[in-house]
Amino acid sequence: MSTALAPAAPTVFGSDVLRHLDAQIASARRLLDAVLRQGAAIRVRDVDSVLARLGEMQAEMERRSTLERDRVRILTQAGGGLNIPAHTVTLEALAQLLNPHEAVAAKERSAQLRGLLAEVQREHVVNRALMRQELAFLSHLTRQLGVDGEDVGYRPPSEPGATMRATLDPSAQPVRIRRALDLEA
Repeated sequence: MSTALAPAAPTVFGSDVLRHLDAQIASARRLLDAVLRQGAAIRVRDVDSVLARLGEMQAEMERRSTLERDRVRILTQAGGGLNIPAHTVTLEALAQLLNPHEAVAAKERSAQLRGLLAEVQREHVVNRALMRQELAFLSHLTRQLGVDGEDVGYRPPSEPGATMRATLDPSAQPVRIRRALDLEA
């Protein structure tokens, strides 16, 4: 006859903690997906997709603010149960308020969440480096197309009906434009 203990019944607090961690994981996955797709868009220089992914990331960060409020509520509740300030509650301390199965599940989910967030951070750093590289190349090209160091970038028309001819039409410029691309063989 086996004397193994039956799993403890889920607690309301434990269920709340696990539900919160699941929501955090789902959010981190959506964020990672957007960051990865943004990196792919940067690599193929698809500006519209880069901006669309940025919008998705901003929307997810706004949703995460709700999750942060839930996290604070859970930590405050745990701090009250442990007689410690909410900001000092650790996962180990919080686990004391859960049954053993909930504590194990919470630790596993917390580790998974930390891994996802670390991956989001790594990919975001890569995307920022790619964007800096693209912007440096664009800056180099605009300098090469410049008129003896003069900035010939876009200028919005200063009066209704005006055109950009003054800055983009080479014949309107009193000085030579250096050739950045020589397409003649």
